[in-house]
Amino acid sequence: MKTDVIISIAKKEIMDNIRNKWIILVSVMFALLTLAVSYFGSVGSTGWQDLGGTIVIMIVFVEYLIPIIALMLGYATIIGEIERGSMSSLLSLSVTRFEITLGKFLGLAAVLAFTILVGFGVAGLVIAANVTNVNYIAYLIFIGATIIYGLIFLSISLFFSTLFKKRSSAIGGAVLIWFSFLFIIPIVLTGVLDKLMVGLNWYYGLDVINPVSAYFYFIALNVVPLNQIAQQNNTVTSIYPSFISNWVLVPILIIWIIVFFFLAYWRFKKQDI
Repeated sequence: MKTDVIISIAKKEIMDNIRNKWIILVSVMFALLTLAVSYFGSVGSTGWQDLGGTIVIMIVFVEYLIPIIALMLGYATIIGEIERGSMSSLLSLSVTRFEITLGKFLGLAAVLAFTILVGFGVAGLVIAANVTNVNYIAYLIFIGATIIYGLIFLSISLFFSTLFKKRSSAIGGAVLIWFSFLFIIPIVLTGVLDKLMVGLNWYYGLDVINPVSAYFYFIALNVVPLNQIAQQNNTVTSIYPSFISNWVLVPILIIWIIVFFFLAYWRFKKQDI
């Protein structure tokens, strides 16, 4: 495995997105959305909320927006080059398909992480300058967890970019799995377990496998305001089973990234280009 080749491919992905102004636009969008939520998000009042209160409201937007952005970022990265014919030229340079897959993933991951860090980071600094008792640790945990959450869907989009022969099919498949994680699976899971009349432990045990749920549980357990709200409503101590913990949630989130990355490589390796 040639490290310099992987870095070069990653740099190309970063530069392509800079030229397309993707990084700037998404970073600005995150910053403006976070500031708007912080200032106007509280029902019945306006004015700056602290970072914790902002996270409580932002979590809903993040669950929907981050997957969409990650999927849009990566769905065409392999199939797009195949359609343009540039993939054949790249493979003729004795570059392995694993190096291509890893380089593209790392480059797009850097773009996604940078946009999340800058967008939420700039907004966080503005909010912190206007409020007191700033919990920087909780906000950094939120940003870090959101980056990992985004990487899951970036890995999924990379896989779908190798699964189909057209970009339109790739984005369709990626959107379908996003829709399934956010809507179809939770509804089916709730309905089936309700019919079976099983306990909540079964529900949480299956629900925690969903990356969207795993991300939410992680934020609820580690970001102070969400944790406090949950405790006030007797949810963390009385409803969440003990196995909903960082020792379970973090591996689940990481496994989703790894599994779909290697599925993308496996599928790309089998393609006849």
